[in-house]
Amino acid sequence: MSDITTRYNTAEKLKDEGKYDEAVEILTGILAEEPEHILTHLTLGRIYTLQQKFDLAVQHGQKACELEPNEPFNYTALSVTYQRVFAGTQDQKYIGMAEDAMAESRRLESLK
Repeated sequence: MSDITTRYNTAEKLKDEGKYDEAVEILTGILAEEPEHILTHLTLGRIYTLQQKFDLAVQHGQKACELEPNEPFNYTALSVTYQRVFAGTQDQKYIGMAEDAMAESRRLESLK
């Protein structure tokens, strides 16, 4: 198992334990070395929604889609991020963004 995989798994465990700041520290370290690590972007998106750092959550969700634009799961995860951001902010624009991301996920899934 690679060092990045080991560190990522440690960060996931910390996230599950509610130790968000410690997990973020590890995950941002991973991105410093491997900026295209998709799982790290997705996990940071989740942690940042839990911490109500919504702009950062959206940035990481969008980055995962940018890095793997043909992966339906990334768009589903982005849709969920937008839904959570809406729940935290009540900003209506995130509802449309969530619907658009889910539509893209379905479109990509239909191409498989």
